[in-house]
Amino acid sequence: MDELVEIRANTLLSADRREIDLETADGLGLVGELAVPADRPPRATLVTLHPLPTHGGFMDSHVFKKASYRLPALADLAVLRFNLRGVSSPRGTSEGSFDGGDAERYDVAAAIEYAEFADAPALPRKWLVGWSFGTDLALMYGNDPSIEGLILLSPPLRFSQPEHLATWAEAGKPVVCLVPEFDDYLRPAEAAARFAAIPQARVVGVDGAKHLWVGEHYVRRVLDEIVRTVAPEVATPLPTEVPAGLVVSASS
Repeated sequence: MDELVEIRANTLLSADRREIDLETADGLGLVGELAVPADRPPRATLVTLHPLPTHGGFMDSHVFKKASYRLPALADLAVLRFNLRGVSSPRGTSEGSFDGGDAERYDVAAAIEYAEFADAPALPRKWLVGWSFGTDLALMYGNDPSIEGLILLSPPLRFSQPEHLATWAEAGKPVVCLVPEFDDYLRPAEAAARFAAIPQARVVGVDGAKHLWVGEHYVRRVLDEIVRTVAPEVATPLPTEVPAGLVVSASS
């Protein structure tokens, strides 16, 4: 039997990873990556929307990078990450420029369309997972028939408006909000009050956490909550050690 190896901050687990290119309705090319389980179909799909580009947000923002590194192997999830317009990462630079949350509607639509029509493999049970600015994009532009629900990390409710919350209330789709105790913008009590506009929304306050979810303890908490939401049949908490054969690379 393989020895067990601890999952550390930059541990990369086995998956089928492929570079993808998205095309927006206004003619831009966006760069991204899709990670799926290495040897079996995914049981659900995460379409991720990263934090504010003007504050360093990109497809490799650490929670989403770690989700793509771990969840295909640990929970059989597909993880789609991409750079919003004008954003750069080691994967490359998406065309266009930051538009303050307006033209980014086309970026969200392009990612959803890719997930909906992917066929190798097909991507089932699609959920939008936004973080900070990405939560506003999800609330404003993500209510597509192919999307099962939302997971919102550190939602600031900065760009989204009451009418956007109302569309999710009417849709009745699950909305799960993970709100750090010490968030810079919206803390659990206020979040519960504001998300009361969506009767089915569930606000989960996370003790000790901050807006950027720094620290392995908080990353694991986020990933466990995501898996409980989209794939409740998977046992959580997720393992912190895995057989060495699952590890592609590991560093502290």
